[in-house]
Amino acid sequence: MEISLTLNGKTVKAQIAPDTLLLDFLRQQGCLSVKRGCETANCGLCTVFLDEHPVLSCGVLAARAAGHQVRTLEGLQSEAEEFVGFIADQGAEQCGFCNPGFVMNTIALLRENPDPTDDEIRAFLSGNLCRCSGYEGQLRGIRAYLDWKKKGGADRGE
Repeated sequence: MEISLTLNGKTVKAQIAPDTLLLDFLRQQGCLSVKRGCETANCGLCTVFLDEHPVLSCGVLAARAAGHQVRTLEGLQSEAEEFVGFIADQGAEQCGFCNPGFVMNTIALLRENPDPTDDEIRAFLSGNLCRCSGYEGQLRGIRAYLDWKKKGGADRGE
C-alpha cells in the first residue's frame, strides 16, 4: 500500500506492507534517532511526535500515520540543542542509547509544562528505560536547564 505523510517538515510517499511499524518505516527513511528497544511500548526509545503528541512508534502502524505529521529528533534539533548540553553536563548520557527518547519526552514535557516540579519531571520521564544513570542525572540536567532559563538564559559559566 502507498502512504503519504509529512516527516520532519517534508512530504514523504512510500510503498509499505500493511503491517509495517512506524518505527521501521522511520528508520528506512533515515531517522536513526528512532531506536528499537523493547518492542512492547515500554522503554521510550522509539518516541516520536505524531501531530505534535509523543507516541511510541513501535506500537503504531505506519499506515496509521498516513496523512499526518511525524517529527523525530532529526526534525527537532534546534529545539533540543538548548537543553541537551545540560543533561550531558550531569553525566546522564553514559552509553547514550536512551538519549533520543529522553530528549523527545523532555521536549514534550516542556511544551506541556514549561515549569515542572521535580516530581512532575520524574513522572513524565518514567516511561523511558535507562540502565546506566538511574535517571537522577537527567533530572539534574533538566532542572539546571530550567533554572538557567529562569535567569534569562545568560552565560552558563562554561
